[in-house]
Amino acid sequence: MLYMKIQILVDNLDSYVIPYARELNQYFLDNAHESKLIHSHKEVEEGDILFLLCCQTIFRDLHLNKHNLVIHASDLPKGRGWSPLTWQVLEGKNEIVVSLFEAVLKIDAGPIYLQEKVVFEGHELLPELRDKVSKVYVSLAKEFVKMYPNVQGRNQEGEATYYRRRSPKDSELDIYKTIHDQFNLLRVCDNERYPAFFIKNGVKYILKIEKAQL
Repeated sequence: MLYMKIQILVDNLDSYVIPYARELNQYFLDNAHESKLIHSHKEVEEGDILFLLCCQTIFRDLHLNKHNLVIHASDLPKGRGWSPLTWQVLEGKNEIVVSLFEAVLKIDAGPIYLQEKVVFEGHELLPELRDKVSKVYVSLAKEFVKMYPNVQGRNQEGEATYYRRRSPKDSELDIYKTIHDQFNLLRVCDNERYPAFFIKNGVKYILKIEKAQL
């Protein structure tokens, strides 16, 4: 394994992925790499590998590092864009492919290096969904660095599809549908940032969901 200068960029200080990014950063340090976790695009320096994890803003200075790697929870080119994990759970999927690929100027369009499948059981709520996917983010990043430079990307093939950015309004429940019919929507709602809600007689009500301790 070659010594490398590695940077991990998470540009949202409230992101759920930060604890996993810290774990990844410590792993690289423990394995004798120069590694740094940063939270601003302006902090990115010249180096070998930049991991872009759950970034809210597109990073443009791709010339600074030999590899600019994005990890995205979809089987690219299907599911480019925003919140792929959430959208696929809403579609009823219990198997999701996570892709590690090279960033290019066109969003989520670069060559794919590694992929790994995540399997859900259908009962997981948002923290559990994120935990399972984030652990795969970490494992794919570690695998790339272990294999480097003996890694080869492949171009994305097939028709691309895109997900739009979600907003708190997307957490609205339909009072005329059953809980069963809307369970996947409840699963992907964030109790603090964008909780489930419904409106009845002009009044907005908020619902929060958690698993009972048995």
